[in-house]
Amino acid sequence: MLQATVGGVTEADVQLADASDAVIIGFNVVPDERARSLAEDLGVQVRRYEIIYQVTDDLRKALEGMLAPEKREATLGRAVVQRTYSISRLGVIAGCRVISGVIARNGRLRIIRDSRIVGEYGIDSLKREKDDAREVRDGLECGIKLAGFNDIKEGDIFECYRVEEVARTLS
Repeated sequence: MLQATVGGVTEADVQLADASDAVIIGFNVVPDERARSLAEDLGVQVRRYEIIYQVTDDLRKALEGMLAPEKREATLGRAVVQRTYSISRLGVIAGCRVISGVIARNGRLRIIRDSRIVGEYGIDSLKREKDDAREVRDGLECGIKLAGFNDIKEGDIFECYRVEEVARTLS
């Protein structure tokens, strides 16, 4: 809030709002003719309210729209590397067994070795019995090629997750 005064909206209010890139909120008041004309010329928004609850509701909605979405990580599943296959033109393929949840093609993988995180990578390809798969469920085996990572070892754990954006609110 830049300024709070009693009385109608004046030219000075419009000029201050224009210089500050602000919106004028009037409660049971109207701008005089010169202020209204100046506001139109400068593109300053003048919002008029007669019920106080409408002011607070509109401000809350405006502020919520300005909040950046919160990013949350949703764990999808885990897989253990049982065997690695080095293919000269492709790189290293991890032969895995899904031990919980699902490994999803559009997820990201966190590589865990000796209880330490080695890195986080996207999935380049996910195959089940030589066919491309969107996801592989608990108890099934699959082949995983990571994008930009070939130092895969037997016994590594792949933790699959997805980052979801959730709109933030003021309440």
